[in-house]
Amino acid sequence: MADAFFSFFVLLPLILLPILYFIVRPRPVKIPIVNRHVFITGGSSGIGLALAHRAAADGARVSIMARSLTKLEEAKSSIKHATGIEVAIFAADVRDYDEVKKAVDEAGAIDVLLLNHGVFSAMELEKMELSEVKSTLDINLMGCFNMIKAALPAMKNRKNVLPASIAMVSSQAGQVGIYGYVAYSASKFGLRGLAEALQQEVIGDNIHVSLIFPPDTDTPGLVEENKKKPELTKIIASSSGFMKADEVAKKAFDGIRRGSFFISCNMEGIALSLATSGLSPQRSFLMAFVEVITAGILRIAALCFQWNWYGSIEKWHQQRKCSPGTESS
Repeated sequence: MADAFFSFFVLLPLILLPILYFIVRPRPVKIPIVNRHVFITGGSSGIGLALAHRAAADGARVSIMARSLTKLEEAKSSIKHATGIEVAIFAADVRDYDEVKKAVDEAGAIDVLLLNHGVFSAMELEKMELSEVKSTLDINLMGCFNMIKAALPAMKNRKNVLPASIAMVSSQAGQVGIYGYVAYSASKFGLRGLAEALQQEVIGDNIHVSLIFPPDTDTPGLVEENKKKPELTKIIASSSGFMKADEVAKKAFDGIRRGSFFISCNMEGIALSLATSGLSPQRSFLMAFVEVITAGILRIAALCFQWNWYGSIEKWHQQRKCSPGTESS
């Protein structure tokens, strides 16, 4: 027993840590925020507005973009009142590349592009119109393609040599599929493929990609969605925790400064990131070590979660069968 303990807790780190220090890529980086141009989409409310407040308070030059000019004006006033900083506002729809390109060109070269825009509707696929599915994918996923394509030329040709960042707000539903989130999860899972491939394309330009995975967050949109969520969605999603928008914003900028590829916002998020690390980039050899040694344990934990979720689904369907005449919510 003593030999096994010594081998696992002493010899394994001594052998593994130097190897991981050598092989982790990309290498560690520090991305400054002070006096950098931070451009935030979906910046007029919710997490986006909290991100804008945080960026302004941290000394960045901030631009925010959303569809509603009225809400943008309100956000601008709110940030000015709280921080004394004047932010630039741009009204554009992320689905329209020409509108996006015009806004980005007017804003000027971007150092930190923070893609926070998104829509969310919890509903079973059978009940969704395909137009709703398409709209979700167009906004959440294609909107990011439009923004990145518009901003990338100037980001690559920026005059300063400091590292730049492209950060996308995904979701814990972009790490694990949840009942009722078919369209939303598909759009957020898509961001991971975009981020992993994009990081390889832009690393030579000292641009570093991050994915932010907030849990349910206290925003006006969540309040409305909770009124319409299927009952099973509420049951399953309740295990993921709940955060305030300003807490998510702080975690996001902490991770962006470190150049982290995965940015988790709470303990459940850290566990999900460890469990789904797969072939993703990892800058920290210490986190790589944790990923390696916890892989098997977390797979067992993941199977336990699935056992619990599918048990809830089976129980729910049995209850429905015992109550004829009731319709699925």
